[in-house]
Amino acid sequence: MSDKEVYTYSGKNIDVDWDERLCIHIGECGYAKGELFVGGRDPWCQPDLSTQDEVIEIVKRCPSGALVFKSKESAISELAEPENTIVVAYNGPYFIRGDLEIVDAPADMSGVRYRAALCRCGMSKNKPFCDNSHINGKFEDFGAVGETGKSNSVKGGELKITTISDGPLMVTGNVTVKASSGRDAWEGNNLTLCRCGASKNKPFCDGSHTEVGFKG
Repeated sequence: MSDKEVYTYSGKNIDVDWDERLCIHIGECGYAKGELFVGGRDPWCQPDLSTQDEVIEIVKRCPSGALVFKSKESAISELAEPENTIVVAYNGPYFIRGDLEIVDAPADMSGVRYRAALCRCGMSKNKPFCDNSHINGKFEDFGAVGETGKSNSVKGGELKITTISDGPLMVTGNVTVKASSGRDAWEGNNLTLCRCGASKNKPFCDGSHTEVGFKG
């Protein structure tokens, strides 16, 4: 893991934490309307310039878990979305949302309890999290999903994600895998996802990590 910092932007009723270790600059915060996040401003995040509801809604747009809100009302906190989902991004990572347990994630990465961007190109220096290495590495996979799995009557519950050393991501729990087109493509409760970038059956592992000598 890197040694980058977590920054806190304080407001009267709500604070926002930004975890630089997880940020991949998707821009959901910066493109949001309003004055909560303004690039080039110091500080760039000012929670008191938005309502508490606006802060919560914008923070939850962040797909990597780099942004977290902390309301000073104890009854208000982030809750897992009712359906666990994995989006296979076009030439990019897995965007995962839900009731997440990412095994061995640092305790101070509170955002990945609900939202995470996990590497699938095999090149990240911050595994299992994406660090945008797929861009310079020219990773190419358009996010189609060929398999369908089996329909789940239950959509939520804990989703456990285990990084297998030199191997795939093991995912246990109810989950819907979405193709990059937005299509609900696969449903089930146990799957192995490629994270070496070499599988011929992406996004699923086919054992290619062994052939290519993947380490991580």
